[in-house]
Amino acid sequence: MHGGESVQVHGDSLPPRDRPPSRVGYGAEVATQGILTGEGVLLEAEPASFASRMLGAAIDYLLAAAVLVAALIAASSVGVASDSGGRIAVIVAMVTVLVLVPVTVETLSRGRSLGRLVSGVRIVRDDGGPVTVRHAIVRALVGVVEIWALLGIPALIASIASPHGKRLGDMVAGTYAVRVRGGPSGRAPLVMPAHLAGWAHHADVARLPDSLALAARQFLGRAPQLSPASRAELGTRLTAQVLTHVHPWPPAGTHPELFLAAVLAERRERELATEAARTRRAHLEADAFTRLPYGVPDPTT
Repeated sequence: MHGGESVQVHGDSLPPRDRPPSRVGYGAEVATQGILTGEGVLLEAEPASFASRMLGAAIDYLLAAAVLVAALIAASSVGVASDSGGRIAVIVAMVTVLVLVPVTVETLSRGRSLGRLVSGVRIVRDDGGPVTVRHAIVRALVGVVEIWALLGIPALIASIASPHGKRLGDMVAGTYAVRVRGGPSGRAPLVMPAHLAGWAHHADVARLPDSLALAARQFLGRAPQLSPASRAELGTRLTAQVLTHVHPWPPAGTHPELFLAAVLAERRERELATEAARTRRAHLEADAFTRLPYGVPDPTT
């Protein structure tokens, strides 16, 4: 399938590969601005609202404060052999609650936390990508000063003044908060068509734009509710546009909906594999960060 050769899909001749297909309008108004995650969740490109950020932050910091107070009370009730031992216990408790726990949770959850889960917010990089352990460490360390030491006043002022709602930690780390919009609930799961699995495994689907992937996903979820004529027309149009981002093309005679399902299922599996590898690296980086140098034993263990 090269040059001007066309592909027969469900009896219809799709546009030749070197001829740009018409743009697909279905779902485009929803997906023109956003980041599509591997779970099929659309993140708004616009920053999260001030109220959402404050709600998530209030939950997280109240929980952290409660845990810290409980840890300090537990340390004092147990008692220590010396004043230096008491100071070490306090420092270890503060570092664990204010730095290590937030860094670990934010890294492994890709920018989420309990408070952000409740408020529907996620922390992402300025380019829209997931945060790494480096971003989480910077945010946590700056947060110790701007939030805990200075009672959150600098963070509040910076968040109000910043067009993206960034606190100082976000400005230093290069991150900001976005609102998670929509979700996979209520959608039929993506299933790889068995006869297309071999082709999809070797196909290049990485160039598929997020907006087009979202439009195709919405179409597959709502196709049963469309009239037969609209379903066939829209499926063919979406397939024609997706074909410009996929190589090699599917076998001749492939049904448009099966083709779209195969592309999206393969894209999802590759993103899940990438995420699993990223999580393993984050575990290793977090372990290296918390391990004391030169074989010094960890006083918390």
